[in-house]
Amino acid sequence: MTLVPRPGILEIAPYVGGESKVEGRATAIRLAANENPLGPSPKAVEAYRALSGDLNRYPDGGALALRRALAERYGLNFERLVCGAGSDELIALLVRAYAGPGDEVLYSRHGFLMYGISARSAGATPVTVPERSLTADVEALLGAVTERTRLLFLANPNNPTGSYLPYETLRGLAERLPSRVLLVIDAAYAEYVEASDYDDGLSLVERFPNVVVLRTFSKIHGLAALRLGWAYGPEAVIDVLNRVRGPFNVSAAALAAGVAAIGDAHHVERSRAHNARIHAWFVRQLERLNLRAEPSVGNFVLVRFGDAQGAADFLKSQGVLVRPVGAYGLPEHLRITLGTDEEMQAVVDALERYRQ
Repeated sequence: MTLVPRPGILEIAPYVGGESKVEGRATAIRLAANENPLGPSPKAVEAYRALSGDLNRYPDGGALALRRALAERYGLNFERLVCGAGSDELIALLVRAYAGPGDEVLYSRHGFLMYGISARSAGATPVTVPERSLTADVEALLGAVTERTRLLFLANPNNPTGSYLPYETLRGLAERLPSRVLLVIDAAYAEYVEASDYDDGLSLVERFPNVVVLRTFSKIHGLAALRLGWAYGPEAVIDVLNRVRGPFNVSAAALAAGVAAIGDAHHVERSRAHNARIHAWFVRQLERLNLRAEPSVGNFVLVRFGDAQGAADFLKSQGVLVRPVGAYGLPEHLRITLGTDEEMQAVVDALERYRQ
């Protein structure tokens, strides 16, 4: 007898991360995964290493120290915080807890792939909604809500487009969304945004009983390898997440590094300043090469090519790894992470050769 998984599981296209190696080269310029090119805070590295003598001990299952650090840093109620193995785990837990067969999970057309994957894993139906100018369309999202809708995921800023919704638009979405639908604001790139009309959504959690905000340590904090994220939401939702998550879902090393990272405001500001400077420079270089960079407020740029896969293959031949985003419905674009000065100069040099 053949083992058969639940309906819908075999319809999932497995998530494929950005490439990290180039065959025949000892090293590669890795600009495919939106990692912090400056690395993690030295304080976080020190905290990580300090755990090496206690690997036989279980971590704090309640992540108390990290939750208190987050609460102090952002002015939040630590009892309404929960930590996870990256925001990916929290996305999956939210879907598993609130949606199942016969339910719908809503998100914008070019939203993060894990929303759809998590929906199918839970037996729910993912529903994508067209965007306007590569930006989430609130009217279209609200118009797509049905009696079967259980969650609406909104990445703000969005990956891979780099676009965002201003606070007033985000608040309007929360106000008009039926209270039976959970609005999940995925603010993984919040620390990079310098726009004055942006808000990470944490303030909306205090105003609405159906809003949850997700954050991550993988981006500006440079701790992608440790898998660490957190959610802030209504007490009832956080209670549910604590019931369905694993008892030790975050490692002790990740928790310690996270506490140290939150306490290193200098590293965060240094990373933000570098990103802003290199972003402006890189966009100017792309314009010089007659390449279109879509407006972005993250640590990456979405670039339009006539032959995106051909461009990606050429860059790879030059030792530069970028991210094709055909799986996101953007077959003519490449997403390029903003790296170090030297890495971005190498990208520009390679693009000049490609355009010749």
